[in-house]
Amino acid sequence: MMKAASSLLAPIAKRLDGKVAVITGGASGIGEATAKLFVKHGAKVVIADVQDELGHSLCQEIGSESVVSFVHCDVSKDEDVKRVVDSAVSKHGKLDIMFSNAGIAGNMDPSIASVGYEDLKKVFEVNVFGAFFCAKHASRVMVPAKKGSILFTASTAASTAGVLPHGCTATKYAVVGLAKNLCVELGRHGIRVNCISPHTVNTPMVRAALGVTAEMADQLIEEAGNLKGVGLEAEDVAAAAVYLGSDESKYVSGLNLLLDGGYTTTNPAMQLTLEKIVSGA
Repeated sequence: MMKAASSLLAPIAKRLDGKVAVITGGASGIGEATAKLFVKHGAKVVIADVQDELGHSLCQEIGSESVVSFVHCDVSKDEDVKRVVDSAVSKHGKLDIMFSNAGIAGNMDPSIASVGYEDLKKVFEVNVFGAFFCAKHASRVMVPAKKGSILFTASTAASTAGVLPHGCTATKYAVVGLAKNLCVELGRHGIRVNCISPHTVNTPMVRAALGVTAEMADQLIEEAGNLKGVGLEAEDVAAAAVYLGSDESKYVSGLNLLLDGGYTTTNPAMQLTLEKIVSGA
């Protein structure tokens, strides 16, 4: 009995112990939460972002330079992504996890008539080109090692319709398609490729895109969600990234993991309209 009781008090194993990870868009939001959780689980992390001040500050908060470091990176630039990967390998000798998380929403006007070339170009450069560059340079290191995990942040917008504006939605579909194609090519080299598709998360980027406060975002997430009594948080996405980056998911590849509380399984419009008509509202 004493032995059983003591085993219950044993520390939880570090699920990423010894692994090296690059997280793009890692200075805030989902990337920040993931960086913290990765380090907690024993990974050495290189945070890549264009937000230099936030990135350096986060590193100081999380741990020593031997554990977490920051590299300025605009994922739309091939050379920037190359430099981040080279930095990780130079510092830690390898790369086990590439989390291509950086992304932007672009023009939030839902009308196709409002889409301008420059805005559309920027969204594709960050969301799609960035994903390509992350996979390209991660595979350059992982293929010789015959192992690795590449993750992309996609969105429920790639599994339903009307959630995000056309430009951003198109990029998220592209990322899911890229992950599935890469899963076939890179699987031959022992590399797993997966997507995480969260529903709305209360992050600085989401609040800025929607023009709402943190409190308003919480209300939106709760009321517009399918699963009641709980809201999706950045830490939940980070937990999914830990699973997909760890050896626990050693045979999981080509997956688009939806973190949406069942949102994409249903369209409540008929039920809501019926309730409105019956109530006479």
